[in-house]
Amino acid sequence: MSHDHSAPPQGASVTPLPHTLPPPEVKPHKLILTMAGFSAIAGVLIVVAFQSTKPRIEHNRAVVLAAAIDEVLAAPPTVRTVFVYNGALVDSLPAGVDSTGLDRVYLGLDQAGKPRGFAVTAGEPGFADVIDLIFGYDPASRKILGMKVLEEKETPGLGDRIEKDSAFVNGFSGPLAPIKGIKRTTAKTDPHQVDMITGATISSRAVINTINHRLEKVGPLLKGYRYGGSR
Repeated sequence: MSHDHSAPPQGASVTPLPHTLPPPEVKPHKLILTMAGFSAIAGVLIVVAFQSTKPRIEHNRAVVLAAAIDEVLAAPPTVRTVFVYNGALVDSLPAGVDSTGLDRVYLGLDQAGKPRGFAVTAGEPGFADVIDLIFGYDPASRKILGMKVLEEKETPGLGDRIEKDSAFVNGFSGPLAPIKGIKRTTAKTDPHQVDMITGATISSRAVINTINHRLEKVGPLLKGYRYGGSR
């Protein structure tokens, strides 16, 4: 004989289910104000975090740049920042002129105070993203003195060899500007030639083009610059 267990036994009291109230209605303008408030708080926190880390980031960048200048100019005893201002290179800016955003190069001086060469930063698109680099240059001989990639996001194992392949990097010590890229299997017949990386010709050529294009812009200024009345 089956029994219906869903029904309460006779004589038992039944507790009514609590009445469920509908959710309170939220006015659209209150929701907008709430979201705006949270967004404002998040914005303030981002600004505070940025301001608190900015000095450390700038310090680290300055350290990296100083090391790179030493590398491409063979560790000059003295380095001076030279600004591009009003179409010329100047050692100092007029009073009241903000140097932020001005183009600049770095002059390396030897123990006797004579110019050793300029360290020049540059950046152009590579295969994946912008390639930022620095190179040393002697305007008197038109020689590239060295090259170092500062930042790149090229393909790991291929394009990133522009930074890690010592043979490629060392190839920028001595060639004449403008540089010409050639395959490594090709014999060098020209002092302007630099071996490119097999399998990463786009990234290699991007480095070469970046240097050439930068010198097209500032090369005449570097050649005409005088420091202390002499080159």
